[in-house]
Amino acid sequence: MIYLDYQATTPLAPEAREAMLRWLDGPGGEGFGNPHSPHRMGRMARAAIELARDQVAALLPPGGRVIFTSGATEAINLAIRGSGAGGSVSVSAIEHAAVLDTAADAGRIHMLDVAQSGQCNADQDLPSDTRLVAVMAVNNEIGTIQPTVDWHCRAKGAHALYLCDAVQAYGRIEVTGADLITISAHKFHGPKGIGALWVRDGVELAEVQAGGGQEYGLRSGTLSPALVAGMGAAAALAKDRMHADRAHVEALWDRAGELFHDWELNGSASARWFGNLNIRKEGLDVARLMSDCREVMFSAGSACASGSGRPSHVLKAIGLSDAQAKSSIRLGFGRYTTEAEIERAANIINAAADSQ
Repeated sequence: MIYLDYQATTPLAPEAREAMLRWLDGPGGEGFGNPHSPHRMGRMARAAIELARDQVAALLPPGGRVIFTSGATEAINLAIRGSGAGGSVSVSAIEHAAVLDTAADAGRIHMLDVAQSGQCNADQDLPSDTRLVAVMAVNNEIGTIQPTVDWHCRAKGAHALYLCDAVQAYGRIEVTGADLITISAHKFHGPKGIGALWVRDGVELAEVQAGGGQEYGLRSGTLSPALVAGMGAAAALAKDRMHADRAHVEALWDRAGELFHDWELNGSASARWFGNLNIRKEGLDVARLMSDCREVMFSAGSACASGSGRPSHVLKAIGLSDAQAKSSIRLGFGRYTTEAEIERAANIINAAADSQ
């Protein structure tokens, strides 16, 4: 099989797996202690968590703290719900459902427009009662990079907080300019089930999930040393490999552009993460295409919204018709993808598309 769905999840890095194994030891080992216990095994587990916290923080702005969560969805809920009640939450029209649904449930939601390129420009008016602005760093469906620094300044000018969903950006590009940042380990070659919320110093949040307050009094629940250690190792590896990974991805993008030259690109051709190729072909039956290309793992959009039957809200927001949105596919590649895999996948997908 050829895996081209890196926006949905990434392969676990061997280094992350190795870091996890010690903390999965059962009887006879010392790695299964509760990191919140005061005895020696608990302190050992806690030390592993604090090391990972430093590793994760190394790719985030200085002057903040990392709060571990079960993933980005929980981190987003903590950021939006914990930052206050009432008022308006301004969000870009192409945010992930975790942001859109939480913002709609937590207060009045104000939608920010995006250009045809997929960028959400920071010259838009905000409601006078805006308390939080949420614009993601890199879009998960079309790969467009957003002007996060501009939005942070815009939010500050409105006396609001700025939340940056950096799930698709962390470990790939520099993440700067925010009050709250959410990340998820399995998007950068770490394990599933662990993520984090970065909170700028001076930003006060209220506890959303009560029951012990293990993480700075804001997030309750026993942390998994194995998952946290895996996330830390994946973060450290991403930091070391960031430039090499980016060069590799851009080379794959160039080759993919040659192979899919007769498809239309969705989103900006330049302001983007080049490991995300969202393309369309007129009249394409995507369901049939995916059935005919079972050797290639790719997507018709966000994995979280797959099977809904509705056209992508992201593609609709950039001006595509229902038919154009439903004739689009997303190919995601990264660190462990080879050029030979891109070429083989293109042959399979193009042959199946041409046969329709």
